[in-house]
Amino acid sequence: MNYLRSTLARRRSGLGENEPIILMENVNKSYTAGVPALNNVNLHINKGEFVFIVGDSGSGKSTLIKLLLRELVPTSGRVYVNGTDVVRLKRRHVPKFRRNLGVVFQDFRLLKDRNVYENVAFAQRIIQMPNREIRKNVPSILSTVGLAGKYKARPKQLSGGEQQRVALARALVNKPSILLADEPTGNLDPKNSWEIMDLLEKINNDGTTVLVVTHNREIVNAMRKRVITMKKGIIVSDEEEGEYIDED
Repeated sequence: MNYLRSTLARRRSGLGENEPIILMENVNKSYTAGVPALNNVNLHINKGEFVFIVGDSGSGKSTLIKLLLRELVPTSGRVYVNGTDVVRLKRRHVPKFRRNLGVVFQDFRLLKDRNVYENVAFAQRIIQMPNREIRKNVPSILSTVGLAGKYKARPKQLSGGEQQRVALARALVNKPSILLADEPTGNLDPKNSWEIMDLLEKINNDGTTVLVVTHNREIVNAMRKRVITMKKGIIVSDEEEGEYIDED
């Protein structure tokens, strides 16, 4: 892919104006010999897109997310996120790289011994944000996700939907350019699921690139966003204003 080679020098100094915010080129990933989790995946996502990634268990969705987070590196191929070649990224630079990524998981992953405020502030303390900024930023993002009055509550005092809102606030407080949401509604009832999706759409409308891995057919079909369908490590469909496709 000549595009990548011709722009490598600019990538080293950051994301160019017209470059994709996520780019995967001929990516393969095998955990054991001869069993590919990803097979020659090519993916191009522009800044500000909202993208669903769907597919059955074992289709490669989680592996793809882990590559974008640099939890894994591919067996072969290139992965660029925010202009960074994450394959060549040195381990010591990974924490700084992840500052521009927000991540939300199905199981919330909140700190059970800390209240809502401290759960969100934790993300700011990791990047050594000054306390005066934390005191401003945390209430602001809690207000955005509708939890301004819950800042003293512990996770066990919150509903599942509220816990996911805390996780979302924590993912967003550092103002990432990309939000990766891995089954964000998997543990929620339909009402809370839609509330979380409405928040994700609002965040996207404000300029954040959003990738959502999901099995929720109703949400995918109703929202009519770009839908990437995976099967056995291969992207089998990539449709604008797409729907959830069953692949036999």
